[in-house]
Amino acid sequence: MKAAVLHQPKTPLVIEDVAIGKPGPHEVLLRTAAVGVCHSDLHFLDGAYPFPMPVVLGHEAAGVVEQVGSEVRTVKPGDHVITCLSAYCGHCEHCLTGHLSLCVEPDTKRREGEEPRLLAAKGAPMNQFLNLSAFAEQMLIHEHALVAIRRDMPLDRAALIGCAVTTGMGAVIHTARVSPGETVAVIGCGGIGLATINSAAIAGAGRIIAIDRVPGKLELARQFGATDVINAADVDAVEAVRELTRGGVHHAFEAIGLKQTAEQAFSMLRRGGTATVIGMIAPGVKIEIKGTDFLAEKRIQGSMMGSNRFPVDMPRLVDFYLSGKLKLDELISRRMPLENINEAFDELRRGELARSVIMFEH
Repeated sequence: MKAAVLHQPKTPLVIEDVAIGKPGPHEVLLRTAAVGVCHSDLHFLDGAYPFPMPVVLGHEAAGVVEQVGSEVRTVKPGDHVITCLSAYCGHCEHCLTGHLSLCVEPDTKRREGEEPRLLAAKGAPMNQFLNLSAFAEQMLIHEHALVAIRRDMPLDRAALIGCAVTTGMGAVIHTARVSPGETVAVIGCGGIGLATINSAAIAGAGRIIAIDRVPGKLELARQFGATDVINAADVDAVEAVRELTRGGVHHAFEAIGLKQTAEQAFSMLRRGGTATVIGMIAPGVKIEIKGTDFLAEKRIQGSMMGSNRFPVDMPRLVDFYLSGKLKLDELISRRMPLENINEAFDELRRGELARSVIMFEH
């Protein structure tokens, strides 16, 4: 199969022939239909986060099941599915208490001594990325890393549910638990930020303030439900939010992954407010906040993949889209073949687009 391989950080992906194994007892082989180009992949591509090389990146995907292992009960050949990087074991403390996205048990990976799921052309092991490796024509993954969906759901839009939408919606609904009428600020209007804005609107937030430095993204944010926009290149975002809301917001979401914006999210809270950091802050970076703010019961927290329960959440998000509540068409800026993947990452670095989607023709 064709796959985009990363051999060294800060180098272009190379389209190569990669061998893929047969499904084990709890594994599923699927043919990839569409993959979103996510900023999380860029962190690994540019070396901000370390990962063993060579590796096939990609994690925001949808496809069609081709084969299943002998013990698989959740899907069958022909099913349309969405994948999720937060594969779960189903029996650890996190899983049993409903926190599937926090599971780190090794059950969903192949054990040492077993044949790797991916092999380079000369038989050398190829590393699998986050249980998925979606920038490839096929994927071999654990059955707890995907969920079947309705067949009338377009797979290019379904792919976005695999990360951006699940992360944004989950951060609003599961992690922060935004209530109707509360005020919300979202810093960063890329794919995840726009999904967060859309989700805050669905949750009934009374005022939704979008913050970015790119005017085009702020205009897009209005389409996704923002009631107010702030261009952080022109004004102090924290002061602007405080002025708009007479003291600060109930919830601030950071969707970029920077020290400065994480600190801003905490600073723009009203008394009793909560800042939720969705973005991936680089290893070793520390954020600084005023200790006296804790006297006002302000909180700051992280959100791992939207604290999702994806086998339940994703089919519901599909229903949301097909009923007109969830905006996915507007989230896709470009569709392109795998051969153009480096161009997609260049655009992502420049911050020009919401989401590019790699399409596979079969």
